[in-house]
Amino acid sequence: MPKETGRKLIASNRKARHDYAILSTYEAGVVLVGTEVKSLRAGRASLVDAFATIDGDEIFLRNLHIPEYTEGTWTNHEPRRVRKLLLHRGEIDKLSGKLQESGLALVPLQLYFSDGKVKVEIALARGKRSYDKRQDLAKRDAEREMARAAGRRR
Repeated sequence: MPKETGRKLIASNRKARHDYAILSTYEAGVVLVGTEVKSLRAGRASLVDAFATIDGDEIFLRNLHIPEYTEGTWTNHEPRRVRKLLLHRGEIDKLSGKLQESGLALVPLQLYFSDGKVKVEIALARGKRSYDKRQDLAKRDAEREMARAAGRRR
């Protein structure tokens, strides 16, 4: 079987970009069991309620929903178990220092295969207030309207 290369998207958290202002992003590996990987290869996962926490010197991903593998037996995994993320020590220390600030959170943006390995893109993010969200929507609508007008002018 040829080795897998490139990046294949499994799931993305589109709502996170609406609810949070992204300050920086990090790529982390995920510690998984076999049936979780098989379920992910089928393209089944949900990042909707997921978030990351730092406990001691380790970082964990919570509420990531990977449904049970349909062909699995008694060895199947628990769908919402806590999963450990793999980051360098320096990155974890930097993130834990920044998380001491109020209003910052670690939010997963995407779950994907990178050269056959499951990776998650987590973001250090600050929650948006409702008026920030309205401003973003108004700005996006204005840009869309300008693009339409420029297209009609041509």
